[in-house]
Amino acid sequence: MDKIIISPSKYVQGENTLNSIGEYVSPLGKKALAIADDFVTGLVGDQVATSFALAQGELTLETFNGECCRQEIDRLIELAKSIESEVIIGIGGGKTLDTAKALAFYRNIPVVVVPTIASTDAPTSALAVLYTPEGEFSEYLMIPRNPNMVIMDTSVIAKAPVRLLVSGMGDALSTYFEARSNARSGKATMAGGSPTRSAQALAKLCYETLIEDGVKAKISAENGLSSPAVENIIEANTYLSGIGFESSGLAAAHAIHNGLTKLEVCHHLYHGEKVAFGTLVHLVLENAPMSEINEVLNFCKSVGLPTNLNQMGVTELNRDKLLEVATASCAEGETIHNMPFEVTPEAVLSAILTAHELGQ
Repeated sequence: MDKIIISPSKYVQGENTLNSIGEYVSPLGKKALAIADDFVTGLVGDQVATSFALAQGELTLETFNGECCRQEIDRLIELAKSIESEVIIGIGGGKTLDTAKALAFYRNIPVVVVPTIASTDAPTSALAVLYTPEGEFSEYLMIPRNPNMVIMDTSVIAKAPVRLLVSGMGDALSTYFEARSNARSGKATMAGGSPTRSAQALAKLCYETLIEDGVKAKISAENGLSSPAVENIIEANTYLSGIGFESSGLAAAHAIHNGLTKLEVCHHLYHGEKVAFGTLVHLVLENAPMSEINEVLNFCKSVGLPTNLNQMGVTELNRDKLLEVATASCAEGETIHNMPFEVTPEAVLSAILTAHELGQ
């Protein structure tokens, strides 16, 4: 199997980069369709519009309806056709960005991804996670190319709710452990081959950065300010985790996340908050050393990520419902089958209950 690493064509990170978005995007197309929810539009819409005007670009800013589902993607495809857009821009959180990537894929035009938060590793990937209109996981959309550009304005991201930055740490937390499991199993990564050493190194650096800078970054963000730690965590949450997961592989942690979407009481949680608990389940499932599990537990507690089911809203440990979560995690095609051993729903249920107890 060939070794493959994939990444966006350009990654831009710095303070006030949105002032230059028109200039950055213009080589990709003069007619841009940007999607953002109402809040994000109010936050940066004027800034983006001004930048496009200065760059003599044509911008249509459309409201994203909140769920990355087939119905929303189809609606936006028709809009993109009608205005003859040459480039798609997604501005906001993970579901907005995934919708933009899917839209650009179906229209076969470039896409620029502009996170206003660092809450997931979705921005850099050639992947969109599709949900049902009700918010349950539906499918992965595998896109043949990564975004043409990712723009991270750290002055905007540092002022976002701290919970979102912490959620991004939860998503990034799984990167190294899933990459390690995938390497041991020898399964192909989402890049379509074996992991390169550089991709594995980025996954490990992601984890090391979280442990070193996570708490410091949280404190800075609580004051609405950037800092070297915030800059490092934004890069870890977005670029290091993004390249690390896509070119080194996913495994149990993200499959557990997908299973947890079956619990309605968990729908209020962010992606990374569920992935953080999924990482603990992943480590229990592979019988990792307690020293490693304790390091992850201590990190989660230090930044405020959930470590047990009660903290996630599950007040009653109903084994039938938890077995349904475990069964969904083991569905055909799920990334849990990239673990270096056979995984059954019963084994996952055991790991969920054990992780819950350890996390208390």
